Amino acid sequence: MIQQRTRTARSTVPRSAPFRDTRRSAPRPALTREEALARQQRQQRLREKEQESRELAKGPMDLPFCLLVILLTGIGLVMLLSASFPSAYYVNSDPTHYFVRQAIFAAAGLAAMGVISFFNYQTLRPLAKPLLYTAIFLLVLVVIPGNPLAVTRNNATRWLGVGELFTFQPSEIAKMAVVIYFSHTISKKKDKMHTTRYGIVPYLTILGVISVLMLLEPHLSGTVLILSAGAVLMLVGGIDLRWVIAAVAGAGAVASLMLTGVISYGQSRIAMWHDPWLDAQGDGYQLVQSLISIGSGGLLGVGLGKSRQKYLYLPEEHNDFIFAIVCEELGLIGATIIMLLFVALILRGYWIALHARDRFGSLLVVGITTLIAMQTFLNIGVVTGLLPTTGISRPSFSYGGTALSIQLAEMGVVLSVSRQMKPTKSG
Repeated sequence: MIQQRTRTARSTVPRSAPFRDTRRSAPRPALTREEALARQQRQQRLREKEQESRELAKGPMDLPFCLLVILLTGIGLVMLLSASFPSAYYVNSDPTHYFVRQAIFAAAGLAAMGVISFFNYQTLRPLAKPLLYTAIFLLVLVVIPGNPLAVTRNNATRWLGVGELFTFQPSEIAKMAVVIYFSHTISKKKDKMHTTRYGIVPYLTILGVISVLMLLEPHLSGTVLILSAGAVLMLVGGIDLRWVIAAVAGAGAVASLMLTGVISYGQSRIAMWHDPWLDAQGDGYQLVQSLISIGSGGLLGVGLGKSRQKYLYLPEEHNDFIFAIVCEELGLIGATIIMLLFVALILRGYWIALHARDRFGSLLVVGITTLIAMQTFLNIGVVTGLLPTTGISRPSFSYGGTALSIQLAEMGVVLSVSRQMKPTKSG
């Protein structure tokens, strides 16, 4: 009887609960009525802003900018066919080889431009950081020694791909990644951009890492483009002007050291830039042939399709030096008209940036337009001998399918911003 009572007593004693760390599961302090109301109002304003943005994204795109992009793409395809058919026939036994490939990518790029123009550009904000990390990863992948995916051409390893089937330059992705990330973060910092900690250090670190990776390829022209776009976005974002003056002075000092031979990088190119006829059959051959092409065009040109230098005299006649063929076939007048079309595109891009609905959209368009402006200027400078020879393609004209597709997709972003522009009396 006693044992039965003992067992019953033991069975009624509650077992000790396992130990729990109440510090982590401690409830958060309750919000006051004012705090809860303020949070609710912020969420409501955010929902209203998103709804307004979706409605504005359905507005009309900027027609002049769109027509200029389509017109330059069409002219570029015609000039590519004219400039490339001798080398295409010699290399691939098909005179339309480069043209057909470029036309396919142009059609895909124009389709992408149209689709992206209907997207709300605010959706690019969450992609800013992942896209930047992806670009850096791809740039690291390029410079890894022995990487089978890296493609080397003309003593430079700038491409990733599988043979000739599909290749692309990670620098093209890095350009857009820098523009989106800088625009996204700068648009949120506002007054903090005046400080060194928030307005200078993080952006110089990113530009420094990307520049080092690209110089290892080496890809000097691409580095200049990314540094220029990043610097312009920082300037528009509101950094202290003293940093701008210091950067310009530093760039000028480096350029002078290169020109005087103190820095030995690219000394052969600089020597040929001073006088390409010193070695007209060697290092100066390309620039000499380019100048002959430009001079042969005269005022009216020799006629569309009638260039003589494209018959395997001028290297890269369908790529970096296609503008020399433009000058030869269309003359000074034709080349000037094409340059004025690019000027109109660039000015219209900055006009859209001035009338963008918010700071993020304005910075996006400034960055993209700056890339196009700098690339166009550098290409003309190299072809005409104004700048030392370096690998810099011409937007909408030079052969390169992935580059053209990405550029047209960037134009789609500009058109997306234009759909939400502030109303203006005249455009």
